[in-house]
Amino acid sequence: MRAAQRAFPLFLVLLAACGPSPAPEDAPAASARRPRAEVVEALEADLRAVRHPSDGGGEAAVEPAAGTPPAIPAGSAGRWRIRYRAGPLGVAEGGMIFFQASPFWGWSTPQVEDPAAPGYTVVTSGAPGVVLSPRTLDRQLLGIAVGGRALAPGEEVVIDYGAGPAGAYTDRFAERRSRLWIAVDGDGDGVRRLIAESPAVDVVAGEAAQLSVLLPSTARPGEGVDLVLAVLDRLGNAGVRFAGDVALSAEPALPGLPPAVRFEPADGGLKRIAVSAGEPGVVRVVARALGGDWRSNPLQVTAGGARVLWGDLQVHSGLSDGTGLPADLLHYAREVAALDVVALTDHDHWGMRFLDQTPAAWREIGEAVRRRHQPGRFVALLGFEWTSWIHGHRHVLYFDDRGEVLSSLDPRWDEPRELWAALRGRRALTLAHHSAGGPIATDWSIPPDPALEPLTEIVSVHGSSEAADAPLPIHRPVPGNFVRDALGRGYRLGFVGSSDGHDGHPGLAHLASPSGGLAAILAEEATREAVYEALKARRTYATNGPRILLRASFGGWPMGSDVPLGGGRPPLDGLPPDLLLAQVIAPRPLARIDVVRSGRVVAAVPCGGELDCRLSQTAGDLRAGEYLYLRAVQEDGGAAWSSPFFFVD
Repeated sequence: MRAAQRAFPLFLVLLAACGPSPAPEDAPAASARRPRAEVVEALEADLRAVRHPSDGGGEAAVEPAAGTPPAIPAGSAGRWRIRYRAGPLGVAEGGMIFFQASPFWGWSTPQVEDPAAPGYTVVTSGAPGVVLSPRTLDRQLLGIAVGGRALAPGEEVVIDYGAGPAGAYTDRFAERRSRLWIAVDGDGDGVRRLIAESPAVDVVAGEAAQLSVLLPSTARPGEGVDLVLAVLDRLGNAGVRFAGDVALSAEPALPGLPPAVRFEPADGGLKRIAVSAGEPGVVRVVARALGGDWRSNPLQVTAGGARVLWGDLQVHSGLSDGTGLPADLLHYAREVAALDVVALTDHDHWGMRFLDQTPAAWREIGEAVRRRHQPGRFVALLGFEWTSWIHGHRHVLYFDDRGEVLSSLDPRWDEPRELWAALRGRRALTLAHHSAGGPIATDWSIPPDPALEPLTEIVSVHGSSEAADAPLPIHRPVPGNFVRDALGRGYRLGFVGSSDGHDGHPGLAHLASPSGGLAAILAEEATREAVYEALKARRTYATNGPRILLRASFGGWPMGSDVPLGGGRPPLDGLPPDLLLAQVIAPRPLARIDVVRSGRVVAAVPCGGELDCRLSQTAGDLRAGEYLYLRAVQEDGGAAWSSPFFFVD
């Protein structure tokens, strides 16, 4: 058996590490950071493997069996018949056909052993003398050995998936064109290739279960803003066919807010309502529907203060190991999650097809980004994930419509400093993510390039990489590899959150996972230029999903600043140079605000379950090289982290 085939089960096992569900809290921590050299070796072996012309030959189509709808609700059971027709070179005796339901988010594993269990599969062929031997090889993977004689060109194999009474369960996340992958080892040498176009089915949202109510977090008095209502199923899938009235109220009053709004099935569960921000203050909307009250995030109306743009800077589509088409993810980000900024960051060399080997996929992403980008209203960014199993994962963001995939498997760019050298002079940034553990921890022995990596993703669906005492910490943490440890090395990194989402729900990944991630970007305009400048200047903070409004300054300097000690003039006059001020306005009751100074929590200000909590204290005896940041924690575990203040001579 060739190395490429041996590597495939390893690849599948590691896919679980990219999922959104952190391991149980008692999962053991790694004793030290460990590069995953075996993964790289397997991927390189696959690249070196020689494909026979018959590998990947043929075509396939799928049709639902009687009783299975053409578009099936997420997480439900159905039955499908996949008809494979051999290509011009056929499939040799000893060759194999592989059927793999999308291996990431819940499709039943095809199996031939238990007719009563989910995923039961029957494989047949009308070709005389052909003997088919199917067996489950790994998660969601069925291998079908061809025996008796070769499968001749044009002859067919029928794969009846979900043939038992339990059927086969679909992906739990809705998406158009969820693939049922077919690959062929045409000559029987143990090396296979996907056919040119694997068949697909549409997975749609389930029943209405929750209502998302979203406002911008900041506005000027009298400014027009949008209230976005989205009826979703229990895991946050959109496109629910909901009909009914939703009652609306606001405290204080929100000019232009109707007392109720009517949803029709054709609305797809979405409504965008234009209102006015009104007088200065904090506004919250309550929507009554689906048997309960659904509360918005707070909107602060003020004539001053930085605007907050909400972004999700790391999102994966079905073109790698995520969910959905790129255009659909961008639609969800803007129309469902009411984001201001989103970046598509599919893997360079990970998934069923590899971005660095599929130019058409990169073009599809770029075209979707160009079509959806609306300067002043919505910022769509082109990007990719540099998925290094040696140095840790980083996502690369481009702030124009040009960019290339610099693969971590390419010797020219397989080390962070080589990646940064290739990006130098471009309007581009990189961000390390799940840096303290999870699938693989970041190699912090290589200092982040200050011009290209001024930030780090401190929280995502994998949990928080901040520190061991963080709310919802990352799974499989590596001691000494937390973001606090990186700051202790002297790295000046601002903080963002982003989902690292694979569920097709940018901006709302926390609805289907214990943790999510959002980037709060302090910028006056929703343009690529303004977002780039804010990220470069570390004018950001992070949350693990909830849209918490966090204001903070030190001696008048905004979060993320290099604060001069002695003699430096703060941008705001009249404030003592050692005064730390903060205000946190949260969607849910607040437990406390923590003050973290140079690796230690030095103060915890109780908030007593209030929605608005303030902090005012001095910090003396600061020395150059120290840092200080804030962590606000809701009673339900929702949290926000300010970018640090860095103290310099």
